[in-house]
Amino acid sequence: MRARRLQRLSERLFSGGAHADDPLVAAVTHTARRYRISSQLFADFLASMRMDLTVTDYPDREALNRYMRGSAEAIGLQVLPILGTVTPVDEAAPYAAALGRAFQLTNFLRDVDEDLARGRVYLPADELAADGVDRELLMWCHEHRRTDPRVRRALIAQHHIARQTYRFATAGIAVLQHRSRPCVAAAAALYSEILDCIEKSDFAVFDHRATVGTARRLRVGAVGLIRSWRARNSGRGIRSGAA
Repeated sequence: MRARRLQRLSERLFSGGAHADDPLVAAVTHTARRYRISSQLFADFLASMRMDLTVTDYPDREALNRYMRGSAEAIGLQVLPILGTVTPVDEAAPYAAALGRAFQLTNFLRDVDEDLARGRVYLPADELAADGVDRELLMWCHEHRRTDPRVRRALIAQHHIARQTYRFATAGIAVLQHRSRPCVAAAAALYSEILDCIEKSDFAVFDHRATVGTARRLRVGAVGLIRSWRARNSGRGIRSGAA
């Protein structure tokens, strides 16, 4: 059923406007044309969604990166020309892709327990194995609501990779148009704080889901909106990302 729905969506998106009566497809195709968003990014996204129907494990980082190309990087690259840049879009693209990847790496760490309940592991098997971790041990943690020391070491290593990815990605906020920077910075700050919560819990991801409090989200979001509004009204945006 899900495979058929994905196939129908794919056919509508790539039909060249033949499904203009579908408001979702019409909005997506209009936006893609206006901002010159590559159709390949949509193809990459749909390919990763199809992977979710059948793939439950990733043997190594290369395999996981192939999945994240469509499920994470493509999202950042689709949004980039809409946000606008002060450099050519191609120069900003690596940062946008990395931010999408950083967000998803955070999800993988936060949702280890939930993903296991769905029969999935989104952490590279070979990197887990380096710390003596396999699916059986992860399931033990899931069933006992405890983080085995070997699993903790493996999660710390994945946490470090996510941190490195954020450091690279956030350096690219400076190449966005001024009006877009505050909101992207707010999103990056809040999502990276999920990593803080995981670390402060001593990686107790099988006991509870790490979240940033509502009050904190509201404060950071409000500051981002105010700064974005000020930048927009000051006329400091320099260059359209579609240029």
